[in-house]
Amino acid sequence: MKYHITKNAILGAVILSTLSLQSVYAAATPATVDLNLEKAVHMALVNNSGVKIAKTELAAAKAQKDQAKGARWGSLSATHYSGRYEKYQSSTVLDNPANTHTNSVSLALPIYTGGKLEGNIEKAAKNLEAYKYGMEGSYQTAEYNATKGYYDVLNASNSVALCTETVNRLADHLKNTEAQFNVGVVAKVDVLTSQVNLADAQQSLTKAQNSYDYSVASLDNVLGLPQNTKLNLSEGLEYKAYNNTLDNCITYAMTNNPSVHQAELAVDMAKAAQKVANAGNIPQVNLAAENDWAKDKFPGSDKESWAVGVNVSWNFWDYGVTAAKVAEAKANVLNAQETYRQTSDSIRLSVRNSYLSLREAEKRIGTSSVSVAEAEEAYRIAVIRYQAGVGTNTDVIDASVYLTTAKNNYITALYDYNTSLAALKQGMGVPVITD
Repeated sequence: MKYHITKNAILGAVILSTLSLQSVYAAATPATVDLNLEKAVHMALVNNSGVKIAKTELAAAKAQKDQAKGARWGSLSATHYSGRYEKYQSSTVLDNPANTHTNSVSLALPIYTGGKLEGNIEKAAKNLEAYKYGMEGSYQTAEYNATKGYYDVLNASNSVALCTETVNRLADHLKNTEAQFNVGVVAKVDVLTSQVNLADAQQSLTKAQNSYDYSVASLDNVLGLPQNTKLNLSEGLEYKAYNNTLDNCITYAMTNNPSVHQAELAVDMAKAAQKVANAGNIPQVNLAAENDWAKDKFPGSDKESWAVGVNVSWNFWDYGVTAAKVAEAKANVLNAQETYRQTSDSIRLSVRNSYLSLREAEKRIGTSSVSVAEAEEAYRIAVIRYQAGVGTNTDVIDASVYLTTAKNNYITALYDYNTSLAALKQGMGVPVITD
């Protein structure tokens, strides 16, 4: 059998192969997202798992409060039974089998519970309020993680740029050294030393590039993006003065930090739980009402009986179980009070540390910016002296190291200042704009 391949078939196959290769290449090429800090925070608030988990916990706390409030209105229940029965008498089965269909409606309404219902409602209400603060806390955490991740990428990008600059500077110096060696002006050791220093700078550049890739992947994860997404950041690290005092920051934190409020509400919940435990020593009073219908024909509709009454129960002895529950509740109150104090002290310390780190970085920004200008001038002079034959290769290399260090100190100070400010705002509980 012969096969005839036309030009159109060949052309179609080529086009199909080209399209397939383009599809594979497009799928393999990482996407690039243009990003500024505001957009990064917004994406974190929308996509972050912690925020979504906090929302579900808040919904569950609201449902728990509804359960506690609904319990005070009692319950209304209905039952139905259908069956067939025969009576036995002296081991003889009577030939009078009968069908029975019964219906019952019952009402149970708590009248007095010794504070048990009230305690459960109060506990559920405080729990819901605590989760509302938890929701705000999750927003603040997401904002901080996005902000710090954004600054991490910027810092890593600056490090790559600085390392690249250092490599280029040392490569130019190596060319100059080799040129002078070729004409017999400098010794071979100058060339070798320059080569070694260039290799060290290239190693630093490789590490900086890897740190940058790691920072990008980490920020992608915070923002809910695929971890191979490339980011194009439109804002750089900069200094913006922060004029608040330490005392004001601490006072603000004690008023607004969600963790402080949650710890305070935990004390209230523990006290409400203690009320519930104490109710075990008090009589419980309930109103009960019931109406029954029965008949031998389905569904059973003849009124048969009704009852209304008050039920009083008192568990006056249970081998110390209730007493143990009360003791546990008291211990939980003390535990919650100490946790509140511990949390408050921890927030104060965190705010103080962030504030002091902020001020320290602020001072370093000023001194390191001056050092950069001085190091640039020192390097320029060292190169000129070396080219003129009055300076040494060591002078140039040392000056290059000092210049790199000065610039690195400056970008590190900017990074520390901005991340300390982000941590300070989170510790203070500065509200997050979620719209």
